[in-house]
This record gives sequence, structure tokens and C-alpha cells, in this order.
Amino acid sequence: MIATTGLVDFHCHLDLYPDHAVAVRNADAAGVFTLAVTTTPRAWPRNHELAQCTKHVRAALGLHPQLVAERENEIELWDRYLSETRYVGEVGLDAGPRFFKSLDAQKRVFQHVLQRCAEAGGKIITTHSIRSAKAVLDLVEAHLPPERGKIVLHWFTGTQSDAKRALELGCYFSINAGMLDKERHAAMVQTIPLDRILTETDGPFTRTGERPSQPVDVAIVVEALGRLRGMQAAEMADVIRGNLRALLA
Repeated sequence: MIATTGLVDFHCHLDLYPDHAVAVRNADAAGVFTLAVTTTPRAWPRNHELAQCTKHVRAALGLHPQLVAERENEIELWDRYLSETRYVGEVGLDAGPRFFKSLDAQKRVFQHVLQRCAEAGGKIITTHSIRSAKAVLDLVEAHLPPERGKIVLHWFTGTQSDAKRALELGCYFSINAGMLDKERHAAMVQTIPLDRILTETDGPFTRTGERPSQPVDVAIVVEALGRLRGMQAAEMADVIRGNLRALLA
């Protein structure tokens, strides 16, 4: 496996590991550039505090669509913290069977997030889009001009047509091992230009062997992407680092 230093895990829930502080320290010590997303703004202060002490970990301010039914009123708290970070996530829409009833509320929250990010400018937003790629892209197109912020589509499972539209809107895609395990999704990933690809683990919701994935396991994703695109893993790692630099520029 390739060395982890300089790899990118652009979507990981470090606060959901058994020891949050240890998970942050391990990601930093491994040299993996890790975006620690949150599912509720109440989790922001501690995530921000721990990430500030690191070289490689950054915290994102989120309000997860799967929690909107119970926590829509926390959008006021999200507003309060937005000025403290460049990174937003996890946000977006989930139209799966368990969460479809709250889709209207999810759309209200996501539209609000996009509008506030557009007003602030310069935000990078890692976005959930389960069974809702078109609706997500409709809201992005309507409320976030490309020059006012950047979208990274996390674990994107839309169609190739959806992916093409997302590319036209300037979106990036963060790819994990679970996506590459499915032929349909791998085929979609293969169509994404190399300069729009990032990597993620979405740990601890994914597993590596018998344990929850950790940021260091993003090396597996880099190697799998390399095989998919006919590249050496080290070359793919260089491409992804370059993409991160471009995203942050």
C-alpha cells in the first residue's frame, strides 16, 4: 500500500469514533488531509477546537439531511457558526424511503445553507444527495453561483447524466471504496475528469475489513482509482493532491 502522507480524506466523521480526540490525532499523525464533517451544528465547537490543533485536519459545519426532521430549528445555530469556517458539511438532501417525509424541510434547510454560503463567499460544501441528485443540482444552480462557493458531491450515486450536469456546474466528486465496489457507480466514476476527483472514506460508516474505516484507509481508494484509470497509485495520489490545491485556491 502507498504511504499515507499527503493523501486526502475529504469526508470523514471523526466525532463519531469511540475516542474523537484520538481519531483526530491519528489522522494528523498519518499526514492525511482530512475533512471532519459534522451532522449537527451542536457538534461544531468541539470539532473545531480539536482540528485547530492540527496541521492536516479541518472541521466542517453541518446539518445532516437525515436529521433535519428533528433538528431543523438548529439552522439558527448553524448560522451563528458559519463565519468560523470555510468548510460546510455534511449538508444536502436524502430522498430515500426513511427520510422522504422530511424532504420539503430538507430542501428548506439546504436552500438556506446555499444562500448563506453564497452571501459569505468562498465556502466549500460537502454534499449528500441520496436519491436526490437532480433536486440537489437544481438548488445549487439556483442559489450558489460558481464564483461564490464550491460543491463537492460526497458518495455521489446519481446517473451519468446527473454527473455531467454537476461537472457543468463546477462540482467536484469525493470517491470512496464503496462506490468503486459497484459496477454501475464505478462506470460513472470512470467518466469524471481526473481534475474533479477527490477521495474520502466516510468513516466510520464504511468498513475496512472487520473495522470501521479510518482516514489512513483512503490509500485503498487511491489504489482502486488508479487501477480504474490505468494509473499508478502514486500518480493518482499526486492528481488528487493537485485537485485539493485547486479546490482551495
